[in-house]
Amino acid sequence: MGQILWASALATLLSAAQAQPVEAVRVLIPNAHLKADGMPDISARIADQVAPYTEFRGHGFVDWHPKERVMLVRHREAGANTAQIYKLSASGGTLEKLTDFSDPVSAATFNPVHGNYIVYARDQGGNEATQIYRMDLDTRQSTLLSAPDERSSSSWTYKGDRLLISAVPLDKTATGGTRDNVTTTLSLVDPLTPASRTRLAELPGGGWGDYSFSHDDLRIAVLQYRTSSDSDVYLLDARTGVREKILPAKKATKAGFGGVKWSLDSQRLFLTTNQGGEFFELAVYDLATKQLKVLSRHIPWDIQNFTLSKDGQRLLAVVNNNGRDELRLFDANSGKELPRPDIPAGAISGGRWHEVDKGQFAFSLNSPQSPGDVYSYDVTAGKTERWTTAYAAPGVTPDQFISPELVQIKSFDGLPISGWLYRPDAARFPGKRPVVVDFHGGPEGQSTVHFMGRWNYYLNEMGLAILLPNVRGSSGYGKSFQDLDNGFKRKDSVKDGGAFLAWLSSAPGLDAGRVVVSGGSYGGYMSLAAAVDYSPLLRGAVDVVGISHFVTFLNNTESYRRDLRRVEYGDERDPQMREFMEKIAPLNNAANIKVPLFVVQGKNDPRVPYTEAEQMVNAVRRNSVPVWHLLADNEGHGFARKVNADYYFYSTVKFFEMTLLEKEPTAW
Repeated sequence: MGQILWASALATLLSAAQAQPVEAVRVLIPNAHLKADGMPDISARIADQVAPYTEFRGHGFVDWHPKERVMLVRHREAGANTAQIYKLSASGGTLEKLTDFSDPVSAATFNPVHGNYIVYARDQGGNEATQIYRMDLDTRQSTLLSAPDERSSSSWTYKGDRLLISAVPLDKTATGGTRDNVTTTLSLVDPLTPASRTRLAELPGGGWGDYSFSHDDLRIAVLQYRTSSDSDVYLLDARTGVREKILPAKKATKAGFGGVKWSLDSQRLFLTTNQGGEFFELAVYDLATKQLKVLSRHIPWDIQNFTLSKDGQRLLAVVNNNGRDELRLFDANSGKELPRPDIPAGAISGGRWHEVDKGQFAFSLNSPQSPGDVYSYDVTAGKTERWTTAYAAPGVTPDQFISPELVQIKSFDGLPISGWLYRPDAARFPGKRPVVVDFHGGPEGQSTVHFMGRWNYYLNEMGLAILLPNVRGSSGYGKSFQDLDNGFKRKDSVKDGGAFLAWLSSAPGLDAGRVVVSGGSYGGYMSLAAAVDYSPLLRGAVDVVGISHFVTFLNNTESYRRDLRRVEYGDERDPQMREFMEKIAPLNNAANIKVPLFVVQGKNDPRVPYTEAEQMVNAVRRNSVPVWHLLADNEGHGFARKVNADYYFYSTVKFFEMTLLEKEPTAW
């Protein structure tokens, strides 16, 4: 909750000689890593009231043990500040903590041969300079496997004897703080003898990933990503590093690919692609005939991800059905869809088949009524087993939380757009309700049906409605829809936001006169842009790690990301594009923001540097508009530490109380 300062106020009565204390006022003091600038005191009353909603502790599946029915699970235990990695030896068993750091650890794998050690990844303070470590399970000692001051990821060879480490350099090691040319370095290393590292290849640019070794470990399938509709599949010789592009087959063709997996005979590649239509489809590529066969043409939605069973017989795919996840099962040989697995409804992630018990599939599942738990599904028996039980504080009942309704409207140009609307209980909160309109990041992201965490407090205790728009540029609705905000079309997505704001005036049960916009990352830009264009329709705006000017953003973001972001936002080196970016920048239009603004930022953010927030705060304050600024010096692109996230949440509750519920109107 943070340190609490007790301040006593003395009331002077008619006689100066007589004074008596009145009720003490408890005020929260931000911890040493937080700088709260221009913000009012946050009463401990808020912390006390919201406390139960800050204690949800779910679980996420991370990996199977290669020999035993044992898991690695991601979890934040009671009293802890960050999520760490745990070992779970049985369904419903006791979690055994493996990692214990001040920074969160979310990615880890067992050694795939014997499972005697794990390999995990972590950064420091949200700087995304991710490092790879080996941890011996007997001693819990860690050994660094990657080079410092680089952003690294790792993939196992099929035999499990070596790691492929992919690394890109970071700007802090560059002359002048930026790089004109970025390369991705691939190295092979035995985790038990890190000095054995050998350099395999230097790949031009960034965007390389999704490395998958053939079952003889002679070839590596690898993707180079530019956008979701423009990527390439390469085969890399695992001995020489020589690469060959195999998809798309025609030079002039642009298509997106993802999730490459080898067949057991190493003659076919299973993958997803939108080459043949609007959506990502499950497909198989025959290396001998060079033919690409689609397996899921009958499913009119994106295949988000899939996994191939260890016996090579089944494909388990997650379908994004308009923001709701569905699990589908396919025969890997015939390509025919099999009967659907019977699992609970919810958002699915982290799926993996067991190495020995080949019919066992483990995954994570959350829903509006659950913070998230780990399950396994036995394909042969058709049974689901729950391994963990999420925690909720006494008095909070997630199984009674609100599910959203789908909202579908037409935008300024007639384009159909949609979003998810959470309505508070009308019996508890009668009359028209204030609304928080929250834009997702990306912009190639999507607002989906999932657990709302702390935001359930806004619904259940404050009576606020929450609208989550999916404006043009969002994923999940086809590649054409996703490209409708690129480059010079950037403001069309903001107009979509305006269409949702206009729709509120006719929506039953919603108060269009009490609306706040918010968003994180690209959603932060959307919030700022909405405050510029639609201030008369708003009571306030919340910008979390958002872009305030695309030119300064592209100049200052990490170099390995710059060209990838130029594809989406435009190239600021082009005079016409630069002129357009200057014209639409919220920073250059700050005078149009007439409503209170709350800006939240991590000092170590490598994606959207803190200077984006700093310059926006200064510009809006010059107009005598109230601006709150919360900066964390130990966070990056969002707040990962509970103590920081809690204070940010308390502050947002205060902001919504003042803007939407009109409490303490004189406090501005």
